Amino acid sequence: MPAPILFSIIESPTHPPLSEYYRQLGIEEVRLTSTRKAIHALKTQTPDFVVAEFFYGYGNNYAGVNICNLDVFLYSLQKYAPAAKVIVFVDKEEKKGSSEKLVGKNIANLEQ
Repeated sequence: MPAPILFSIIESPTHPPLSEYYRQLGIEEVRLTSTRKAIHALKTQTPDFVVAEFFYGYGNNYAGVNICNLDVFLYSLQKYAPAAKVIVFVDKEEKKGSSEKLVGKNIANLEQ
């Protein structure tokens, strides 16, 4: 049986170092440095798990459609790997207010 695949989307130095833990569990980690690279990887690999950090898009160019770094990735995940389990790390300051609702909304969409 092949090892489970985990996409680790590492966009900042605050992402916890969990590679050794994944190895101990027999999980194959695919380290990606941006959500764009993760979306591209989705087209060739189907992850069983995704671990990423949430960043609210303050002053971004999302034009009101997408409001965080994970929006487009989560929508793509629905298409390419709907059974993937998602773990999102959120800074306490980011968790306050609407960002908490947005992450919950996108994860709820994945479960449908």
